[in-house]
Amino acid sequence: MVFFILAESSLELVPKELQNHNSVKSHSQKLKKDPSEILLDNSWHFSAMKGIKDEIKRGRPDLVHFCILEATTIPLYQKNKINIFVHTYDDKVISFGNNVNIPKSYHRFEGLMEKLFLERSIKSDGNVLLKMKDQSFTELIDELKPAKVIGFSKEGKIKPIDKIVTELAPNSCIVIGGFQKGHFSKEVQNQITELVSIGDSSYEAHVVIARILYEYEKTIFM
Repeated sequence: MVFFILAESSLELVPKELQNHNSVKSHSQKLKKDPSEILLDNSWHFSAMKGIKDEIKRGRPDLVHFCILEATTIPLYQKNKINIFVHTYDDKVISFGNNVNIPKSYHRFEGLMEKLFLERSIKSDGNVLLKMKDQSFTELIDELKPAKVIGFSKEGKIKPIDKIVTELAPNSCIVIGGFQKGHFSKEVQNQITELVSIGDSSYEAHVVIARILYEYEKTIFM
């Protein structure tokens, strides 16, 4: 079993300081929700987000959707060989139950995440599918106590994927940034045992996820 963390993910409700901006209020009215109950999304809130802290790392819930779909629609997850967590930019952690089917439609995913932020858990037939709690990245690592934490970044040392996978010890943790641009914060970097890159180009997060999890999956099932 390995742990997979999508770290500092670009998934958050509209922060209080932006809730009165015209673009946010207009969007919330279309959704018939309070501004505090909708996801921050730069497709709708671009003008509101200008100049906010870490602007380039925030407001991309669609990217997080791609990443989660990539990680949860493969045999590795479906056969309970990987434990998935989404750590968000504002220090919340989402944990996944077994065989959770994430909506492929972004609009349904958006509604599901907004509900999760408000209710803190999603249940079906008494089973907890998704659970959210306030937790920093450091606190999550302290809880999991992984043998090794491998972070993927274009700033890391270039290493062949097959070599990375063969060096994965049981109880290791794979960390990929759940944001469009930028780099891991110092807090996340301080918890990483080894920072690696799968090539000399910058790849989107869901591409890295697909490649590394497939390579690991081959060691399990092939």
